Amino acid sequence: MIRIVIAEDQRMMLGALGSLLDLEDDLEVVGKATNGEEALSLVQRYQPDVCIMDIEMPLKSGLEAAEELKGTDCKVIILTTFARSGYFQRALKAGVSGYLLKDSPSEELASSIRSVMAGQRIYAPELIETVYSEENPLTNREKEVLELVADGRNTNEIADKLKIKTGTVRNYISVILDKLEVKNRIEAITRSKEKGWFK
Repeated sequence: MIRIVIAEDQRMMLGALGSLLDLEDDLEVVGKATNGEEALSLVQRYQPDVCIMDIEMPLKSGLEAAEELKGTDCKVIILTTFARSGYFQRALKAGVSGYLLKDSPSEELASSIRSVMAGQRIYAPELIETVYSEENPLTNREKEVLELVADGRNTNEIADKLKIKTGTVRNYISVILDKLEVKNRIEAITRSKEKGWFK
């Protein structure tokens, strides 16, 4: 019997997933969580074989929870509506065994769980294509500047922290806006988050 914990913040979806998987003879849902924190404590309590995780959840995202489960015996399958290459790349770094989209047919989920338990990795084909087309265009220093902007630091604070001149910071910011094709700092932060490019 393959034991499963499901983490999904939309309760209707959580109930439907649980019912679907319980219909399978060799699958058993042992726990249901509505956020990443709860998912981690259920995994600890029940020691399941697989945790199916949504990405955008309160308290802790599915990706953060997956990062914490890296190296444990519990295999993680991300099940999300977001076909964003940045999310996918982060999930790969967290060592997830599967990354599926919610619009896949339901029988695909059960067969993916079995494949993952057999040692395979299962990724939605459309994601593998986007990974190659959407690399982060920013250099490491530009990423550093944008992360400080996202932390609410002003130009002077960024200059102090990176030990560069304020004019240089302004130059970096205008290059970042240009590369991300946005008008201001807020849009730059939003674009990077959407693409999953922030750490």
